[in-house]
Amino acid sequence: MQKIAILTDSNSGITPKEAQEAGVFVLPTPVYIDDRLYYEGVDISNDEFYERQAAGANIKTSMPVVGEVMDEWDRLLEEHDQVIYIPLSSGLSASCQTAEAMAEEDEYDGRVFVVDNRRISVTMKLSVYEAKKLADEGKDAPYIKVFLERTAADSYIYLMVDTLEYLKKGGRITPAAAAIGSMLRIKPVLSIYGDKLDSFAKARTAKQAKEIMIEAIMTDLKEKLKDPEAKDTIVSLAYTRDREPAEAFREELQELFPSKKITVDPLSLVVACHTGPGAIGITVSRSLIKEI
Repeated sequence: MQKIAILTDSNSGITPKEAQEAGVFVLPTPVYIDDRLYYEGVDISNDEFYERQAAGANIKTSMPVVGEVMDEWDRLLEEHDQVIYIPLSSGLSASCQTAEAMAEEDEYDGRVFVVDNRRISVTMKLSVYEAKKLADEGKDAPYIKVFLERTAADSYIYLMVDTLEYLKKGGRITPAAAAIGSMLRIKPVLSIYGDKLDSFAKARTAKQAKEIMIEAIMTDLKEKLKDPEAKDTIVSLAYTRDREPAEAFREELQELFPSKKITVDPLSLVVACHTGPGAIGITVSRSLIKEI
């Protein structure tokens, strides 16, 4: 059986500790704050990030540095036969296309397999763990790549945003739309499906936004995943900065899915850069595994 390394980046939300426990590998994502370079989970914590964000710092995220990605591939190939690399969705970053081009080089051909899984954050984390499960079961890298790309669409994310300020900064909405939305106290609900981040609905209160998200996932479970009771589906929550509201929301969801373990994880800094603090996301994903 070939020895396969599963590599992702910190957009998956997998911490160094979680990676070590799971037997996977994580490249930290570069974050530029007032033009100074930091690496997510290495030399800047989530709390520090949000403090700088609240203070009005100029924040930009970037894809992992090409040379650092290749160095990690080389390091892993010293002890593994193949590498499965799961970067951020091709629809949200150029990192996947860049990695695919790099993997065609002679020294990586047939040894490094880049997966365009079209996912981010909690759902991307799930794909990494599924890849590890398949590798442990003896599946080879080409099989794992095909499986993850074929099942990429079996996942849905809905995200409630507390403020429009950061969507405006990121160019996701116009300044005029942000001004009107803020005046009307609109709390937008966004959807992430495949490689697209779209506006899904508009709510006037956090309670209404949560109701919209719950109705959406119940519809997805019934009509798209064909699993209305979520027997073969992972249900997860994610948040930016403040965990307490997400934990309260989990209690509400637990009443709908009393037999499920509903996880709560922080969103990656790439997502937080565009949503700001106070965002809460809910995801449903068909899965090989029962929980993450």
